[in-house]
Parts: sequence; C-alpha cells; structure tokens
Amino acid sequence: MARTRTPVVNGWFTGSAEDGGFRLLGTRCSACTAVFFPREDAYCRNPHCRGGGELVEVPLSPRGRVWSYTDGRYRPPAPYVSDPAAPWEPYTLVAVELEAEGMVVLGQAAPGVGVADLAVGMEVEVVGGVLGEDAGTVWTTWHFRPVGGTE
Repeated sequence: MARTRTPVVNGWFTGSAEDGGFRLLGTRCSACTAVFFPREDAYCRNPHCRGGGELVEVPLSPRGRVWSYTDGRYRPPAPYVSDPAAPWEPYTLVAVELEAEGMVVLGQAAPGVGVADLAVGMEVEVVGGVLGEDAGTVWTTWHFRPVGGTE
C-alpha cells in the first residue's frame, strides 16, 4: 500500500524534499509590498498599509541566517505528532531571518542538526521534512539545515 504525503498545514509550502524545489509560501500585499508568513488571504496585516491591494502568493527565500536557536525538551502540542508511548527525543528550534524578506521564520532543525551545530549568523536553507508517519500517511513539514549540510 502506498503512503500519501500530506502537508501538516496546506498552503504553507510547496515542492518536496525529493525534487529539491521545496519553498515556504507567503503572501505579498500589492499596495504596501509587505510579505507575510504564515500566509494571509483575508487582509493586509501591515497597520501602515493604505489598503486596496491584492494579496498574492509568493515563494519565500530558500535561504537565510540563524537569528536564534534553542533545544526543545518537551513534547510539542498539536499539530505535531508525538506518540506518548515512544521514547522522547529533544529537538532543535531555529529562528531564521530569510534572505530577501528580512522576516524571521521559526522551524525545526533538520534531523541530526543540534544546538552544537548552529551559530547565530550561520547560513541555513529550508528543506522538506517528515513530521510524522503511520501506515497510510506521511505528514510533511519544513526544516532548516546549515548550507552544505545533508538530511
């Protein structure tokens, strides 16, 4: 039986780890050029926007620089998949300032990347990852890894 690959949150990213075209998706306001992630489809969240613009989907920068990072030593809440019977393994959270947009996006580090592997200002890239899986479904998400790293 083939397992389906399902994004944890639809519309937040595109591409796959396999095709190398993985990108986070945001929206840009045509009136003020502000970019939002997560995406915004109802109205411009910029309080200084004059209004009247369209919100257009845009792929975000595939690279950025580590702004901050920490380790997570607790089971995360939903929508993260966490089997309470499985042994718990800490994970690494990374706040990344995206190259072109200058906005900070939070995500997990790629598997095998820990706090000892990161430094503020280090260049990282967004890659597709697996958040959880069962017999019929693989839930996909995004991870950050150091440029030149492997996943």
